[in-house]
Amino acid sequence: MYPHVLRAAALLLTLFFASSGLAADEPASRSIFGWVERVEIFPEGISLKAKMDTGATTSSLNALNKEAFRRDGERWIAFDIIDPETPDSKVRLERKVTRYVRIIRHDGEHQRRPVVTIGLCMGSVYREEEMNLVDRTQLNYQALVGRNHMAGAIVVDPAETFTQSPRCALPEGVPDPTGLHPAVDPSAYDAAPAAGKRHVARGL
Repeated sequence: MYPHVLRAAALLLTLFFASSGLAADEPASRSIFGWVERVEIFPEGISLKAKMDTGATTSSLNALNKEAFRRDGERWIAFDIIDPETPDSKVRLERKVTRYVRIIRHDGEHQRRPVVTIGLCMGSVYREEEMNLVDRTQLNYQALVGRNHMAGAIVVDPAETFTQSPRCALPEGVPDPTGLHPAVDPSAYDAAPAAGKRHVARGL
């Protein structure tokens, strides 16, 4: 085959994959979710109703009574979320702070929010990605799932809600306090990138 034909074929393949938005470590098929779904926070196994928001770059989680502290020289934060089973109670969580982000609200107010890594189980998809922490008690849902938790794996149908229950096979090292998730099958996951954070379950 002539070299110029090979170059043209390679260019067409490159354009195809670029236009499809699929990265090398992302599954070929994507799950369809509604705009509101039930997700689980791991390793605690807490189930929350969440808004699936493709307009948000980064996910967000309700966080009350935030308390910053140091652990082994690193920045950590403790915070409460409302217990989904007992709304008058709260559940205390702790996470290492990955960074702080400055948010400009619709009213022009500036907010400085801590950002932490949260493992979310959404249908058969498990992702560990960043969530910024903010008081969401005046909003309908404690969790907002942004594009960083959905990219390459989830498509949102705005006409649907509660289409999939959390049923992830969890990566090695992530405990399952609920006992409801199958043991991990390493072949069901795409290879994680260098940061070792992202895991996408396939065919579960």
